[in-house]
Amino acid sequence: MNQLDEIDLRLLKILGDSSSYTIKELATMVNLSSSPVLQRVKRLESTGFIKKYIALLNPEKFNQGFIVFCNIKLKQHDKNIGHKFVADILKIDEVVECYNTSGDYDFLLKVFARDMKHYQDFVFNKLGSVESIGSTHSTFVMAEIKNTHNISF
Repeated sequence: MNQLDEIDLRLLKILGDSSSYTIKELATMVNLSSSPVLQRVKRLESTGFIKKYIALLNPEKFNQGFIVFCNIKLKQHDKNIGHKFVADILKIDEVVECYNTSGDYDFLLKVFARDMKHYQDFVFNKLGSVESIGSTHSTFVMAEIKNTHNISF
């Protein structure tokens, strides 16, 4: 972070809220001309401060608004089993996020489904086919209170 100045931080905050601004709009927001802002954004991208730009889709518009956090415990802790689990999970579309965690569980999955019946089918037929899973624990989202991808700095 030592290589970032106040303008870089402002640009990152703005882009973290919405990446749809043009370079000209960004330049106006940080009181610079377009050319130095473009150079700064390109540098922030090339140095990895900006990983990528995406559109956040609304799962409810796709009838996928039933959100579940699923904790996974592996059958045993072994390098091959862990790699196989990750490879299997990467193939499952309903899993939109996957984290390797410490504590009582080994992984945390964020799953989008249509409804409880769809999630039940997902558990039985998709997670059930992942041989490395020892046990699961599901937590169902009643309401989304905060969802931001911006970083505090």
